[in-house]
Amino acid sequence: MSRVAPAFVLHHHRKPRPHFDLRLEEGGVLRSWAVPRGLPDSPGQNRLAIAVPDHDLEHLRYEDADKSIADIGTWEEHDRTDRRMLFTLHGRAGPRRYALIRTGERLLLRLTREQPSGGRG
Repeated sequence: MSRVAPAFVLHHHRKPRPHFDLRLEEGGVLRSWAVPRGLPDSPGQNRLAIAVPDHDLEHLRYEDADKSIADIGTWEEHDRTDRRMLFTLHGRAGPRRYALIRTGERLLLRLTREQPSGGRG
């Protein structure tokens, strides 16, 4: 039996201030980070990521008047240390590889220079 890949969702919040929440399915919950300026869109670009409380899996498809789904799909982890997690999001536009990096008290989300080839994974 094949293992189902864990899911992710990127929520776009319009209130109280516009921002995005990246949520990765892990351990029966959605690990979550607020990303005020959205996911990085060019390699090497850093975006602040703020850890927020885990959410229930029901939030994968949750939308309301102030929150919509900006992207959704599956994700895969490639490497994890105390300081960094390397992963690929397989979203609507195809695969994109990111690094979540701890720099002291801050977390930065970076689109990696090396990207997966091909279309959707």
